[in-house]
Amino acid sequence: MISAFVATLLFALSSVSAKRSVELVGSSHANLIRMALATVFLALMSHTLGFGLGGPSLGWFIASGLIGFGLCDTAIFLALPRLGAQLTSLMVQCIAAPMAAIFEWSWLGTPLTREQIVAGVVILGGVGVALMPGRSAGAGIKADWIGLGLGFIAAAGQAGGAVLSRHGQLLSRLSGMHLDGISVAYQRILSGLLFTLLWWFWSQRSRIGAPPPGEIRWRAATPWILLNALSGPSLGVASYQWALQVQPTGIVVAITALTPLVVIPLAFWIDGERPTRRSLIGGLLGVGGAIWLVLQRAP
Repeated sequence: MISAFVATLLFALSSVSAKRSVELVGSSHANLIRMALATVFLALMSHTLGFGLGGPSLGWFIASGLIGFGLCDTAIFLALPRLGAQLTSLMVQCIAAPMAAIFEWSWLGTPLTREQIVAGVVILGGVGVALMPGRSAGAGIKADWIGLGLGFIAAAGQAGGAVLSRHGQLLSRLSGMHLDGISVAYQRILSGLLFTLLWWFWSQRSRIGAPPPGEIRWRAATPWILLNALSGPSLGVASYQWALQVQPTGIVVAITALTPLVVIPLAFWIDGERPTRRSLIGGLLGVGGAIWLVLQRAP
């Protein structure tokens, strides 16, 4: 149980530190460097303490990482300067839950109960309240349509990556192979790093995700990039996978669904994002609906 709460705190730190690094060096630079650092860390851990590469589900984990680490994280980094850490985390963590249920139903045939559908409506209603026109946060952040679109893309990427990863782990168990969480994260992040690298090359031409006007502040950004790399795709994912090994999936996901609420005090303390009453109410509804949904899906 402690590992699930640690993962929640680390995911919240990752969201806030990612926004700060984007402000200093731009989304394309910040995302590529943190992905490269996380890949090196996971490679060292996996090849020394874990399984490394290989296994019957390698292809599924690569596909999962391409969508979950690559598409999802790129959209998150582009959404952060438009929505802020609070709203970005709320959209991704909460909307991904009903999307994952829909993906799993349409692909694997897992049925949706009436309670799950109601929970999905509550989630969307809560997120809708928090994102209503006129909502603004500290540091001049105000939600716009591009930011909202990026948030939905990120949520879809996280949901799709999670379903593919779950399918891969199921195939591994059926083949009698037990993969540790670090090795699963390592296999997934490789394709995510490739996606991020290709996006970086393209963004240098298009100037999408370019650094903010003025000089790039590498020295100021370095601790935030390091914190983001360690707290999100490295230690955060490791804690999450550790939690899944000792606790039921529904309990773990319900706890990590609290991430948007943990982000609120961290974003206010670190980045000056002051939440409004409407965003707090919407966040509580969205997180509550996400917890209800995953508990309904728990075995």
